[in-house]
Amino acid sequence: MLVAAAVCPCPPLLVPEVAAGAAPELDTARAACSDALGVLAAARPDLLVVVGPAEQSGRGTYPQGTPGSFRGFGVDVDVRLGAGETPVSGRVLPPSLAVAGWLLERTGWADAPIEGLGVGEPLAPERCVEVGRDVATRAGRVALLVMGDASACRTLKAPGYLDERAAPFDAEVARALGAADVAAIEALDAELAHELKASGRAPWQVLAGAAEGAGLSGALLYDDAPYGVGYLVATWS
Repeated sequence: MLVAAAVCPCPPLLVPEVAAGAAPELDTARAACSDALGVLAAARPDLLVVVGPAEQSGRGTYPQGTPGSFRGFGVDVDVRLGAGETPVSGRVLPPSLAVAGWLLERTGWADAPIEGLGVGEPLAPERCVEVGRDVATRAGRVALLVMGDASACRTLKAPGYLDERAAPFDAEVARALGAADVAAIEALDAELAHELKASGRAPWQVLAGAAEGAGLSGALLYDDAPYGVGYLVATWS
């Protein structure tokens, strides 16, 4: 069953080498992510499942030790999803799971085995919930690290330009994540989330499915929109 979850944003800009001179702008977000991972470790899970958005080629499961890289963003930084031998599959982590791998390396995660799961943004809410229910049965004590951003339409300079629906959407997501409101997360409008470029919608709904009946409490650790993109950090425990 699910015993804890951490929700973190997944911009490669969290990695200081990628952000370069702008790195200090996300120091508070990085600190909140570290605090959230501490909650996962304190839950003493038997398994940590990392869930993040992925393009079609990046969907599916990733065993512990899968490599990732930020070379596509112009920096010589490699990561790995936990310790272990490189799997023979030859697959590499999608960007969201590479960011998760970097966060886990940064905090020295050694508290439980790790598995990765890339989910597609078009995945229907009902299917996301089903996936989450299955994930929660993978071990006696399961923890989730859930990667994903809120809307990318909060300002005129945002990647998706300004959309007046973005701020209310992000506010409801922040409220629901902070309250561990499973029903509200499951009810998020997939079409609206797609229009607002909210990459976290499917991973959040996987979390909601996994958390059904677990009776977890939530805490919102970070809520801001640098660069016009909503970044949220929350814990469920």
